[in-house]
Amino acid sequence: MAIVRRSGGEEPTPEERARRKAVGDAAAKLPYVYDPDCPPLTEEQLAEFRPANFATWEERARAMEAAKVNKEVLKA
Repeated sequence: MAIVRRSGGEEPTPEERARRKAVGDAAAKLPYVYDPDCPPLTEEQLAEFRPANFATWEERARAMEAAKVNKEVLKA
């Protein structure tokens, strides 16, 4: 399917709206397909996630040392 872009802020025609709705409805009925290299996570694994910006500076420093990140590179 091609991507159609409109210029000038034109409104889609009723036929286009119906076609878009049909495409969306058909897509909603498709099953989820998981990547075998990245299986779904368990509830326990999901609970371990935490945004990196919530980490303390000490936690960040330990993580950088564990990953052997060159601190001089970060200053540049």
